[in-house]
Amino acid sequence: MIGPAPIRVLVVDDEPIALAAHADYVRRLDGFEVVAEAHGMGAALAAFNDPATSPIQLILLDMNLTDGHGLDLLRRIHGLGLVPDVVAITAVRDMQVVRSAIALGITAYLIKPFTFAAFREKLESYRAYYDVLADRTHTSQDAIDRALSALRPTGKLQLPKGMLPQTLGAVADWLRAQTMPASATEAAAGLAMSRVTARRYLDHLAETGSAVKAPRHGSPGRPELEFRWSRP
Repeated sequence: MIGPAPIRVLVVDDEPIALAAHADYVRRLDGFEVVAEAHGMGAALAAFNDPATSPIQLILLDMNLTDGHGLDLLRRIHGLGLVPDVVAITAVRDMQVVRSAIALGITAYLIKPFTFAAFREKLESYRAYYDVLADRTHTSQDAIDRALSALRPTGKLQLPKGMLPQTLGAVADWLRAQTMPASATEAAAGLAMSRVTARRYLDHLAETGSAVKAPRHGSPGRPELEFRWSRP
């Protein structure tokens, strides 16, 4: 089974060592692809205009650049009619900059210095957010709630230990698309995961009210449970 395409990332930082380190961090994570590295605003804009590197879906953005400010770069990009997601990676702590960054649609803000673990958590949370909303022309309240909670994994919607938001989203989306109730075995086959894993996530959806669980009647051998999506 072919997995989803990796998220195409542009890394922007005016410090060569930090630029290389952040790009290397991205390459260590599944589901991401570094398509360009830029030391300033001009190089970043060139990446958006280069067919070899565009489209760019996510920018890892420093605020203090050699030839401008990260916020000015975002305004320039928006002026081109482009709206990539952005994770700020910067030492800037000024509250006005943070507020402006949020107003311009920055998804997450990571203050330097930080560990790889902190970087990984931000990117994996973003990936979960992206996976919930990717390839949708319409969405639902549940999908929006899951997307926003993925960006804030320490909030009240935190999942049980060992469960991943992106996997929960995949199971939920698969179950929602089914026209008939489905078993854990069928979900496992459809999602290319183990039956045990599928069952755990299906049980969680049932426990939180997103799905309804019931015995499957008329099946030969040991009775099996089936699940159906219950939210609009």
